[in-house]
Amino acid sequence: MPFPSELENLNVVEQHTLLSPTQLHDDVPASAQATQTVSQARHTLSNILTGRDPRLFVVVGPCSIHDIKAAMDYAHRLKALADELKDQLFIVMRVYFEKPRTTVGWKGLVNDPRMDDSFHIEEGLQLARRLLIDLNDLGLPCGTEALDPITPQYLGDLIAWSAIGARTTESQTHRELASGLSSPVGFKNGTDGNLEVALNAMLSAAQPHSFLGIDGAGQVAITKTRGNALGHLILRGGSVPNYDSVAIAQAEAELIAAKLPVNIVVDCSHGNSRKNHALQALVMKDVVNQISAGNRSIKGVMLESNLFEGNQKLGALQDLRYGVSITDACMGWDSTEASLREAAARLRLIAR
Repeated sequence: MPFPSELENLNVVEQHTLLSPTQLHDDVPASAQATQTVSQARHTLSNILTGRDPRLFVVVGPCSIHDIKAAMDYAHRLKALADELKDQLFIVMRVYFEKPRTTVGWKGLVNDPRMDDSFHIEEGLQLARRLLIDLNDLGLPCGTEALDPITPQYLGDLIAWSAIGARTTESQTHRELASGLSSPVGFKNGTDGNLEVALNAMLSAAQPHSFLGIDGAGQVAITKTRGNALGHLILRGGSVPNYDSVAIAQAEAELIAAKLPVNIVVDCSHGNSRKNHALQALVMKDVVNQISAGNRSIKGVMLESNLFEGNQKLGALQDLRYGVSITDACMGWDSTEASLREAAARLRLIAR
């Protein structure tokens, strides 16, 4: 007996069938070079997290991608720097297409590529996939936040590293999602600084799960995962920063108590920079000093960086300042380059 229509979808205005992941892959196929970049980067990150590669990995790039031209401009600069510093730093470009909002706001390139609340999601997925291929074709691996549980079916083959954000680390849906991701995945501590939610997420994501998802044909499917063995903790600060040596030691102790790998990534932005983009370089310097002093649990850092520093209010693309963030304020390229060069130079002294 069918359900009465007056009981269903009362607040749904309309629905459109989305193209399937397989169709998008066919329309925008990954090149052999892009596939090789992703595979090699995942292998390298695995080696860093398991202690076989002593380098520090750095996830660096815009808070969010809104301008493809500016993203490629940034990428060419970053690739040149990555090649120069590759003896000490393994650089992954931050390529964030989806933005969690505290209340409302622009939800990112995938959801609203025209930045006008028109929500041309198929267009956003195509733009995102083409950009990821272009970046990987440069030999520049990509990292992103896994926010929507459906999106990885469309883009996940081009992602070398994933993060679960502070707002979603406690979500069962995202823990299940992480258990099936093909990339290493970092879990951020809660917005209040709580580490327990991230540790629980790591424990959960390492286990097999069964949950509702979609398959390559876009059909709803029962998804069974084997668990992700490369989960790690991201310290992003909270009510107070948590990147100093005392906070790192406390995080190490909690990871050991939970019988989890002692792998830590420090997000130099957000609570750790007290939301002041200019302080990210100082956070990075402190972290590198800890490594110089003998710390081996810090495996990576994150930086929010763009061509030019600061941020700006959302507007029509043609009216925006080129290379400036429309979400969180970012470091500019000059300070980013100087910070990474300084870090590599300091780390070389240890390697001697």
